[in-house]
Amino acid sequence: MSSTASGPIVLSFKAVLVSALAAAQMATNQGAPTQFNEATVAELQHEMSVGTLTSEQLTRFYVDRILKLDQKGGMNSVIELNPDALNIARMMDAKRRAGATPAQFPLLGIPVLLKDNTDTGDQMQTTAGSLALLGQPALHDSTVAAKLRAAGAVILGKTNLSEWANFRSFFSTSGWSGRGGLTNNPYSLDRNACGSSSGSGAAASANFAAVSFGSETDGSIVCPGSVNGVVGFKPTIGLVSRGGVIPISHTQDTVGPHGRTVADAVAALNAIISRTPDPRDPATGSVPLGWQGCAPLVGCNAMLPGAKARPPLPANYSAFLNPSGLSGARLGLTRSGIDSAPPQQIAAFEAAIEAIKNAGATIVDLDDPANNFSFSPADGELLVLEYDLKVDLAKYFASRVNVPVLNFGGPTLAAAIAFNKANASTEMPYFQQEIFEQAQGLTIDPNFCQAGFTSQVLPTTHTCMSYNDALRIDQMAGASLDLALATFNLDAIVAPTDSTGWTTDLILGDHFLFASSGLAGPAGYPIIQVPSGSPFGMPVGISFIGTAFSEAKLIPLASGFEAVTHARIEPTFTGNITTANTAGTTLVRPKKATPPKQHHHM
Repeated sequence: MSSTASGPIVLSFKAVLVSALAAAQMATNQGAPTQFNEATVAELQHEMSVGTLTSEQLTRFYVDRILKLDQKGGMNSVIELNPDALNIARMMDAKRRAGATPAQFPLLGIPVLLKDNTDTGDQMQTTAGSLALLGQPALHDSTVAAKLRAAGAVILGKTNLSEWANFRSFFSTSGWSGRGGLTNNPYSLDRNACGSSSGSGAAASANFAAVSFGSETDGSIVCPGSVNGVVGFKPTIGLVSRGGVIPISHTQDTVGPHGRTVADAVAALNAIISRTPDPRDPATGSVPLGWQGCAPLVGCNAMLPGAKARPPLPANYSAFLNPSGLSGARLGLTRSGIDSAPPQQIAAFEAAIEAIKNAGATIVDLDDPANNFSFSPADGELLVLEYDLKVDLAKYFASRVNVPVLNFGGPTLAAAIAFNKANASTEMPYFQQEIFEQAQGLTIDPNFCQAGFTSQVLPTTHTCMSYNDALRIDQMAGASLDLALATFNLDAIVAPTDSTGWTTDLILGDHFLFASSGLAGPAGYPIIQVPSGSPFGMPVGISFIGTAFSEAKLIPLASGFEAVTHARIEPTFTGNITTANTAGTTLVRPKKATPPKQHHHM
């Protein structure tokens, strides 16, 4: 970029920084505590271990910030606070005084937030943001919640989300739910926090908890991570149990953390991994779709020829953190559509790639025609998700009692559709439920060729597509990523995560420019997204993507990138970050009219 072109951009960015500093000062003046802002899990554990901090004090700190900056400040990321949080914190303090250590309980006394689609068998609701599930709380902890309690965590509350994990309408607005309202971006409150784990990403960024937990089917951890300036860790399908998590799809769903550092996200992930099979989730003893074998009329599973075996899991993923993790690495670059984005976004990504090269990594440009490579498209994804939704959501509803949706014909997707129609003024004030209705119309037969779904990948899918066809197509997409890794001897794929947060528009819906999560989502593969820049003061991130169970390879890459860039900036809670150079001209009232001089006629 020439110096002439960069001049106005630099001046504009300085204006943004001035505005941001003013906003941060305003937040401080409102009395929001800042003492433990940006503190890492390791730092907080040390403070509690030496007796200079208690879990109760830390929990009160986060509660105070939430009350003063979240709903009062316009962010709206937390949908509910746990009435038991302070009591749990006191119990963890007592446990520590009795000799418990972080070596035994890795999150001892650490306050965390959970997405409002994760069951907790306590006084809190679990609703996926829908009033259809607002009633008697879940009867039991999800496996994730149980593991967090076993690790000593303080479950501080639940975060808002895109209702039904952003899979109800083709015209939805990320971060909006009928129960929780709209979550806003902490860097500019008029902008979107992405979704569906909107509240999780925004809350972690705003220092409302040490770490938070979201869920992802395709992009719902990494996109909120990117636009809210935090690390988002989407693990391999089956590494973390989905037992007790409101589903979209058993093929693609997973739970994963948001943290302000890679180390924090890894520590959080360590606490929730299912190292032995969980009876509530068969995937915890199997492999994701990309590693399964497939056969006509049978579909895809881990027992068919061609399937890969589930490997042993490392005892502690934190052992793979490495500030020099990029040195000697080979990464395959794909731009995932960023070339159509504004030049400032492209420049931020190119600067991140340059930093990776300077840290000693080799970049192989997979988009270069000379390499003669292209990823196989995951054209089966929508059918897989809709088919799974109709089946999986009914199974989840059957685990709940005394919630409104059960009064509309039983534990079925059709009941949710009927509830929404009966409560349209609160559930559908801005967008409808086209995805729900399309899913409800599917025939539940894995070999039935569903009209309206087509692909050129298989000869049998040119005019319609079966569920088993769709699984095969998405398995091939995963296999093509594995082929890239093998052909070019790569440690991982690197790509821009998403564009910066767009101005929220509840009438017209979301405005995505590009995304890379689709390379991993349908196959069930892992991604670590890391903050990489902040054009105009709004965060963007970069994603490291690998094959199944490659977290041990991705962690050194992500931590190495973080170490050489330190790209995260604290949020400013500015109302509108783009006010510089937007004022109009100064208008001057016309002068009072002077009556014309009268001529005297003789």
